[in-house]
Amino acid sequence: QVQLVESGGGLVQAGDSLRLSCAASGRTSDTYAMGWFRQAPGNERELVATISHSTDNTYYSDFVKGRFTISRDNAKNTVYLQMNSLKYEDTAVYYCAADAHDALYLPRRDSQYEYWGQGTQVTVSS
Repeated sequence: QVQLVESGGGLVQAGDSLRLSCAASGRTSDTYAMGWFRQAPGNERELVATISHSTDNTYYSDFVKGRFTISRDNAKNTVYLQMNSLKYEDTAVYYCAADAHDALYLPRRDSQYEYWGQGTQVTVSS
């Protein structure tokens, strides 16, 4: 089993920055691609960004391109999400997820991720 713990959420103003962290523990050898998802009240969970285990492949949803950066430090078993130029519509619970399969392509659906954190709230005031 793999445990994921997110941190770094909070209340900020529009235009501010936040960095989320997700620390993995347990059978971290079972984690390949890792991703950040978010879910706002009344909305479905959506992919924000994902990164391969080797870090040479990343994917961003259009609504965060140019503002958010995903990275990971495999030595620390940690993945990060740097969020700049935050907007009110970025308000959501942000979840970290890990894929237990060494797939050829980065997984983009939440059903492709086996492990999930408990989420961290990000609130952006306008």
